[in-house]
Amino acid sequence: MPDSTRAPAAAVADQPAPVVEMTDISITFPGVKALDGVDFRMFPGEVHSLMGENGAGKSTLIKALTGVYSIDAGVIRLDGRTVTFNEPAQAQAAGISTVYQEVNLLGNLTVAENVMLGREPRRLGGIDWRAMRRRAAEILEGLHLDIDPNSLLNSHSLAIQQLVAIARAIDVQAKVLILDEPTSSLDVEEVAELFRVIRSLKKSGVAILFVSHFLDQVYEISDRLTVLRNGQLVGEYLTHELLRIDLVQAMIGKELSTLADLESKVHSTEHDLERADGVEPFLTASEITRKGAIAPVDLTIGAGEVVGFAGLLGSGRTEVARLVGGVDRADGGQLTVNGEPLKLRTPRQAIKHRIAYSSENRRAEGIVDELSVRDNIVLALQADRGWFRPIPRKRQDELAASYIEALNIKTPDADALVRNLSGGNQQKVLLARWLAIAPRLLILDEPTRGIDVGAKAEIQKLVYSLSENGMSVLFISAELEEVLRLSHRIVVLRDRQKVADLPNEGLDVDDLLALIAEGAAEPEPTGAAS
Repeated sequence: MPDSTRAPAAAVADQPAPVVEMTDISITFPGVKALDGVDFRMFPGEVHSLMGENGAGKSTLIKALTGVYSIDAGVIRLDGRTVTFNEPAQAQAAGISTVYQEVNLLGNLTVAENVMLGREPRRLGGIDWRAMRRRAAEILEGLHLDIDPNSLLNSHSLAIQQLVAIARAIDVQAKVLILDEPTSSLDVEEVAELFRVIRSLKKSGVAILFVSHFLDQVYEISDRLTVLRNGQLVGEYLTHELLRIDLVQAMIGKELSTLADLESKVHSTEHDLERADGVEPFLTASEITRKGAIAPVDLTIGAGEVVGFAGLLGSGRTEVARLVGGVDRADGGQLTVNGEPLKLRTPRQAIKHRIAYSSENRRAEGIVDELSVRDNIVLALQADRGWFRPIPRKRQDELAASYIEALNIKTPDADALVRNLSGGNQQKVLLARWLAIAPRLLILDEPTRGIDVGAKAEIQKLVYSLSENGMSVLFISAELEEVLRLSHRIVVLRDRQKVADLPNEGLDVDDLLALIAEGAAEPEPTGAAS
């Protein structure tokens, strides 16, 4: 790995001056040194990736640049001029536009209203609605997005909402465009389209900060990358000069053999023998369906079995998980839990039967921003007990402390507001909440999306450990390598139908891609219930 914290001088000799230059930036929160003397720069017409584990300081650095946080020390320069932003509106007015990982738009407004929000064309003292819709349509057309500007935003998928957020951002005449995990909800074709837009903006001279935990995407789109670790600068590198293994080591500060070791454990002969034929299934779903969401599906999950769902965005992965988890009501079919026929109408009923569903949308359906880490951890357990039987404070403290330690949640203390934690640590808090109710079946919908390599490895190890101790896990991930690494059995979905149910024996990514792309005659279900 290159030793210098800057790319070689020759590599930037023909570059113009940086459009953004942050020097010796420090920010301290109560009990946490979030940034410690960090330098960062961006050049016009360049895609720059900011890399690091959750808690490394990436979000804090972005928020310092965009006026969300005030800096305690250091200097920020834009086009060579020293600037101070006291709020995001000032940063945007100066030419810095941001699209965050969690879509921050108004679902009750139309697509056109969201794209033009705050910049609505005016006529005769009021909004020129026709001009607004026309301008929004032009922006969407420029992105090759076939979206009705008059449709309500919340009628669209998370992926489409993300693209609308990006459309809104690029309409501003930005010098700097910050994309924080913009591809987390996009499928392959949508990512390709986004990258086309990024390259077009790059040619026009916009400096683009691309934050992603998908290493393939980082190496495909970025020219330069900066690595942070524990609030400090590790280095700045030209992407094509840094090997991926060196990047991972720079991010975590040590060699990463965890995932390889985990994969060998999951697929060891001894591990497979523990799930021999004849084991009673914990859950069986027969022809469960929901009109407009998923065709009738059969599913069996055995005790201690990890069943992985593979499929593209919109394939029906989440729809099946929500039916099994009691979040959505099935229109037909039958669920059987521990041999008992069951109709799940609410998540609370599912919890009573020790089925816990962790949503892919942790911001809207997971963590509660205004509550502390402790309150978030005990929330499901308190709901299960009933609000008239409050958990004693001493017991709450014990639970919070045990899960903070067990899951390595990086927080100053249990009283810290969960919204101040990094995305990976918020995900761990959400996992702690569900583990506190001692579930028999844990449904994890994209539990590692948008989190760093180290936190991802920790969550994957946790899934393995839970399975070893007899817990059933339904695991959903857009990363097929992750599904293959963790699952004993893989269910493939395509166009809201199940097309395959296969033991994870000798399968590789190409096998899954072929099934996802073309479908297949469904084989007999295998695994614990066969």
